[in-house]
Amino acid sequence: MTTTYAALLRGINVGGSRKVPMADLRTLMAGLGHDGVRSYLQSGQAVFTADHGDEQSLAAELTAAIEKRFGFPVDVIVRDHAYLKAIVDDCPFPAAELEGKQLHVTYFSAPVDADRFAEIDQAAHLPEEFRLGDRALYLYAPNGLGRSKLAEYLSRPRLNKGVIATSRNWNTVVKLAEMTGE
Repeated sequence: MTTTYAALLRGINVGGSRKVPMADLRTLMAGLGHDGVRSYLQSGQAVFTADHGDEQSLAAELTAAIEKRFGFPVDVIVRDHAYLKAIVDDCPFPAAELEGKQLHVTYFSAPVDADRFAEIDQAAHLPEEFRLGDRALYLYAPNGLGRSKLAEYLSRPRLNKGVIATSRNWNTVVKLAEMTGE
């Protein structure tokens, strides 16, 4: 059975370092036996179909292939269409009323619980807010991610210890759900 997935690459093509050209990524993924490989933007998203593996094994396979081809490690999270659609459908914020730059999703490689974030005084960060979802964190940052003190706090290594975490703005979240559903 063939399944459509999105691969989310963490920390590439930012500030001129860790360059992974999307054309090269598509070629690499096709060489791994994946079909229908398409990339979205230059910030590390690719959609593909696979008839083997699961999210974890596909992420591990892609991680190893990227390091071999480009010479540096890149964390990869792979999620299927059903998951990506559920992330959109389960958004706890009024996404339709917000600009894409105001709402973000951080995808985690494994489940995280509220205890991980218990030290955060959410009231001190208002109007910014976050809510946890299924292997994801939704962040409302009305002035954008670049100015968000809460986003800066949430990205601290000790809060993300033991998991891969990579964030996307709402426009990208929705687009990946659409692309994997085509």
